[in-house]
Amino acid sequence: MFQILHNPRCGKSRNCLAFLKENDVPFEVINYLENPLSAIEIKVLLKKLNCKPIELVRQKETIWKDNFKGKPLSDEDIIKALVKFPILIERPIVIDSKKAIIAREIQKLNNFI
Repeated sequence: MFQILHNPRCGKSRNCLAFLKENDVPFEVINYLENPLSAIEIKVLLKKLNCKPIELVRQKETIWKDNFKGKPLSDEDIIKALVKFPILIERPIVIDSKKAIIAREIQKLNNFI
């Protein structure tokens, strides 16, 4: 079963959910704003995504621009920011047992499932 890190206010995230439902793909919704990920969970997610922490950041978010942009940040600093401000995490993210994708494009999601 897939998991989806979902923000109900995000159109891309809602589109991803709709696509999974329309294609009868079993999934579990994780509202990561209500149930934030821990640093360990983010590290596991990064391994599944095969990406660096900065690639998981929504860099256009005001919180990022006001507090972090242009500052010298280590990977650990970025992970701490993602834990403290989960709104900074890209979405939607679809996860299976071994890998994950940032599923902003439906074609990418279709290829993944």
